[in-house]
Amino acid sequence: MDTSTQIFKTALKYSLSLVGIIFAVHLYTLYFNISLTHWGIFPRETSGLMGILTAPFVHGSWHHLFSNAAPLLVTTTIIYFFYPRVAVASFVFIYLLTGITVWLFGRSSFHIGASGIVYGLVSFIFWTGIFRRNMKSIILALVVTILYSGYLGGIVPFKEGVSWESHLLGGIMGIFVAFLFKGIIEQDEEDYDPWADEKDQEATYFFPRDVFAMTRQERWEVEQEQLRLQQIRQAEEQQQLDRLNDLDIN
Repeated sequence: MDTSTQIFKTALKYSLSLVGIIFAVHLYTLYFNISLTHWGIFPRETSGLMGILTAPFVHGSWHHLFSNAAPLLVTTTIIYFFYPRVAVASFVFIYLLTGITVWLFGRSSFHIGASGIVYGLVSFIFWTGIFRRNMKSIILALVVTILYSGYLGGIVPFKEGVSWESHLLGGIMGIFVAFLFKGIIEQDEEDYDPWADEKDQEATYFFPRDVFAMTRQERWEVEQEQLRLQQIRQAEEQQQLDRLNDLDIN
């Protein structure tokens, strides 16, 4: 089993475990016919602080659960597979910071569900592409844009009973965490010299191998240096010819 397959299986295991717990909690509430709404975040109330940890596991209906479970599974798998060095820290930061900011700034009502985390993870993946600007992160940013562009409507208070504060604050926390960890480069993002093992090999190329990576100014400087060396060689050859001519004359 190669490394990529192993990492993917680990990422999927974490994602399925998280979603599985959410389903288990919902089945528990249905089986015992109880409500766990009091496990939600109630802003600026001491009793509501517990919800920072528990609210993402509580959902009001199957529709509410499924609307969060699928994107949570996808986005969690993406960050654990493609950003393993920052995956755990990023998830924990988004989880806690989203809950804390909802407690600080949300409406005086119970806020439940994992949608704030989902918005945070989607935002993290998108803005990581903006901040890192390598091919992998840009492609992932485009993928989540295509899959979840409709989520933009969830950050404004259009629908009654929806915690748009969780969506908005989760998205903002995703941007913050993406910026915070933008300098921690994954192994497959590290710069390397593809010609490092060929530096000692003698070879002639029509263009320098890095010609297309140079700026216009750098190419001009290289051309000027090559022209200067060529002029020096021509001058040396001319001097040798002049000395030979002098010998012939003598």
